Amino acid sequence: MQTLYDKCKNSVKEVYNKFDASHDFAHIERVLKNAHEIMAKESSVNREVVLLAVLLHDIDDAKYKSDENPSVAEILQQIEANEELAKKVVSCIECVSFSGGNAKELTSIEGAIVRDADRLDAIGAIGIARTFAFGGARGRKLYDSGEQARMGMTEEEYRTKNTTSVTHFYEKMLLLKDLMVTSEGKRIAQERHEFMVGFLEQLNKEVGL
Repeated sequence: MQTLYDKCKNSVKEVYNKFDASHDFAHIERVLKNAHEIMAKESSVNREVVLLAVLLHDIDDAKYKSDENPSVAEILQQIEANEELAKKVVSCIECVSFSGGNAKELTSIEGAIVRDADRLDAIGAIGIARTFAFGGARGRKLYDSGEQARMGMTEEEYRTKNTTSVTHFYEKMLLLKDLMVTSEGKRIAQERHEFMVGFLEQLNKEVGL
């Protein structure tokens, strides 16, 4: 008999594989791995909520949302998640997005785990790869030495201006280490952050940013 997790995984895989390489199902699998690592260090966690939220967290992302694809609410209904579980999952998802530094306040340890797990996949070597994959898919320039990183943006400002891929490091990626909530998330983020700093230093040597 299939679990809710299995049903959900089967439902979302086809949707994510329509997205570009920065947000495909491989991204979901990496976030699941991160979530498991964080949960191993935490107690009293509703694992079902965490895993379902990870599977669903990018389904309603404004960058990819389409009338052709089911929404989070529709998938939860399809897999017959009860009302209480569905509310908890949706609450976690609502706290995940960075939104230019305007993320919603966390209300549960499950939400913290999902958010940290997702943000870990936005930094380090894989974060670098994803940034350039997304930029390429959107036709963004690699870098622009005259472009200034924006701080204190509204969510709309963050989402509407197509800055270069390297500028994205300064507007988001380099900020995430200090925004981690869980102890394991913080530990993993430190190493990944240092890798990004080294990458940017080398890039500066090569192109003179």
